[in-house]
Amino acid sequence: MALKAGGNADWWRGAVIYQVYPRSFQDTNSDGLGDLKGITRRLPHIASLGVDAIWLSPFFKSPMADMGYDVSDYCDVDPIFGTLADFDEMMAEAHRLGIKVVIDQVISHTSDRHPWFVESRTSRTNAKADWYVWADPKPDGTAPNNWLSIFGGPGWEWDGVRRQYYQHNFLTSQPDLNFHSREVQDAVLETVKFWLDRGVDGFRLDTVNYYFCDKQLRSNPPHEPDEDDAGLDAPDSNPYGMQNHLYDKTQPENVDFLKRFRVLLDQYQDRTTVGEVGDGARSLKTVAAYTSGGDKLHMCYTFDLLGSDFTAEHIRGCVEAFQKSVTDGWVCWAFSNHDVMRHVSRFAVTEEERPVIAKLAISVLSALRGSICLYQGEELGLPEAELAFEDLRDPYGIRFWPAFKGRDGCRTPMPWEAGKAHAGFTSAEKSWLPVPYEQAALSVDTQEGSDSSVLHHYRKTLAFRKSHAALVDGEMTFIATNQDLLVFTREKDGGKLLFVFNLTRKPAEFRLPEGIVLGEPLEMPGFEAVSASGLVKLAALDGFCARL
Repeated sequence: MALKAGGNADWWRGAVIYQVYPRSFQDTNSDGLGDLKGITRRLPHIASLGVDAIWLSPFFKSPMADMGYDVSDYCDVDPIFGTLADFDEMMAEAHRLGIKVVIDQVISHTSDRHPWFVESRTSRTNAKADWYVWADPKPDGTAPNNWLSIFGGPGWEWDGVRRQYYQHNFLTSQPDLNFHSREVQDAVLETVKFWLDRGVDGFRLDTVNYYFCDKQLRSNPPHEPDEDDAGLDAPDSNPYGMQNHLYDKTQPENVDFLKRFRVLLDQYQDRTTVGEVGDGARSLKTVAAYTSGGDKLHMCYTFDLLGSDFTAEHIRGCVEAFQKSVTDGWVCWAFSNHDVMRHVSRFAVTEEERPVIAKLAISVLSALRGSICLYQGEELGLPEAELAFEDLRDPYGIRFWPAFKGRDGCRTPMPWEAGKAHAGFTSAEKSWLPVPYEQAALSVDTQEGSDSSVLHHYRKTLAFRKSHAALVDGEMTFIATNQDLLVFTREKDGGKLLFVFNLTRKPAEFRLPEGIVLGEPLEMPGFEAVSASGLVKLAALDGFCARL
């Protein structure tokens, strides 16, 4: 049963969160789009994994120019997903199954059809005239500065009525709110309160470092070649990465707003926040600022593990950098989400290797210190879908095709039943995105029948994580090795576990350093590494766990 209010204020620390992309989870009204009733129907599957919470991508009223990340009403459900009553029913069933409900909050920008923007653009003197970032053109009519949109082109759009430009970090139909206005902050927090009063357990804050821009609207300097890589803020084909984004995001004023957000949240019991930070080389510094002190966000995630590098050196580097930068904050690790290529396709070298990589990845993720987020379908080992241009729905992918194929490949519908049309996702003639054959073959019903499937491995691994307190919130210490092995300990209340992961394609051996005595080997699901006299022998893509 769900925890009662006041039962566990720190439930989020070390939690396993399952991300649901509503339009691709389960359709119940045969329109080819997933809906809230579909989520309710499939909650037993989510519960069977042993997760602590679900995170729902946006289901609010929206023109759907960016698949719901362009909100026109923060306090209602879009009809394509159902009604508020459907949401309440879904949340009640989740709580009955012991699953917390975290929802997306997309508050850095709205849809251009939101009533706030409709009023704001009517004149320079209306009551909401300064609710968005408006600016006069330069004398030659060009944009106020050089800021770019992540989705391509300038970060400014001309409005003929006001004879001004408005800022947009994403689509032109997603104008940025002006958080320098106290009225805007108050209005946004009122919409957050609406969902808190409804009983949601937390919020995932989309683009949390984008709320404020520089008041002086100064132009960004170029990205210097000797700076650290800009990370996954944008693909290489996008000129957005050519700027050092000093002024269009991550402004110091954001910290005070996050404190206001936390004050509101703390009026309720057992609620949490997880922020999405896309800030290039500054991401960890930003996470530290946003999660320190216990008076802002509970945790954040960055794009550090969302690239193509699945090596011991990279993972250790990311975790150690976080531990060094974020001394009293908390992180949420993930290998996949709705914005990046599925990690099985990023990490696996061959098709045959995919299920092995899928199992190894969740085992590594479950052993890291922090909360973890799983994206729907990764428990099936789904690869990225290859889609034709005419099947694309993502404006980002359409804009940058063919250099960048967009995000539709990871957003294809969940395959439930291999023998049904659209793998049981919908009974409509056409699904909003196609279900490729290779994904249908990995459907839930197919994997239920095989004890060696990726699905069963996820269940066993998450149960293993939950059965050891050290894996939930214990300390983590790396052990140095001159090999390409990921070796670390997790420790809590005197209990200490050793993990050794071989992420390479060849066998490896690891001898414990002098002074470390190997205790009882633990049967970590899916691996067969053996030890004798302090020597651990691992096959390719293998893992080992023992007590110390």
